[in-house]
Amino acid sequence: MDTNLKQEEADQGNKPQTEPLDISNMQVDKYFPHNKGTFVMRDMLTNQTFIHNEERARKPQPPESTFKIVNALIGLQVGVVQDEYEVKRWDGVKRSRGEWNKDHTLGSAMRASAVWYYQAMARDIGKERMQEWLNKLNYGNKDISAGIDTFWLNSSLQISPLEEMEFLSRLVQEKLPFDNKHMKTVKRMLIQEEGDNYTLFGKTGTRNNPPAGWFVGFVESNYHTYVFAANIDGQGTVAPQKIKDLATDILKEYRIIEPNK
Repeated sequence: MDTNLKQEEADQGNKPQTEPLDISNMQVDKYFPHNKGTFVMRDMLTNQTFIHNEERARKPQPPESTFKIVNALIGLQVGVVQDEYEVKRWDGVKRSRGEWNKDHTLGSAMRASAVWYYQAMARDIGKERMQEWLNKLNYGNKDISAGIDTFWLNSSLQISPLEEMEFLSRLVQEKLPFDNKHMKTVKRMLIQEEGDNYTLFGKTGTRNNPPAGWFVGFVESNYHTYVFAANIDGQGTVAPQKIKDLATDILKEYRIIEPNK
């Protein structure tokens, strides 16, 4: 084969997806041994939806730290924080993750998943306003009965992966009942990585008992947008990086984001 032709084929293999992906042809079973997880994805251009393990995809469970997306939107909308740069002072209590043990902004606390910052903001929002906004959003079962600063942490609030995908789809389209500037701010805070032709947005969430992990988000490219939610069981603690890697490996396989070179 001509050397130039070989190079062209190799280059094609490294290019991101440029045509709408036929989601019906996806195969992700190998990423979920023993079917202990789910992956759902929507092509926002065609509105086609892929579901791996529909039973798990419809099963409500605590959103864990993926709820920081909602918490940030509500906090900005009701004015308990003004922007992504608003600082909350660390209370001096040493917590399990070293990066939490310092002052944080709304944005840095999202990226570090600093629970204490968002717990403090939830208390500032208060029960009445928090309930009002979850009702407006129809977010999961809308149950905050376990306490204003704990209800999303392996507790009363429950949402399914398919519901998470629906919520994120409305965020992408900026069709949630928030000011557009606040939705744009939160989306900016969710940026995980950027390539030549795409931007990956996402948020992890994990729990220890029983161990499970989330990675939810969306990919915007020059051509179209995909929204996704991944959720897996784990042996021991599910590290946030593990569930993120699993989801991004799927996105790389189907050239939705660029594979590592």
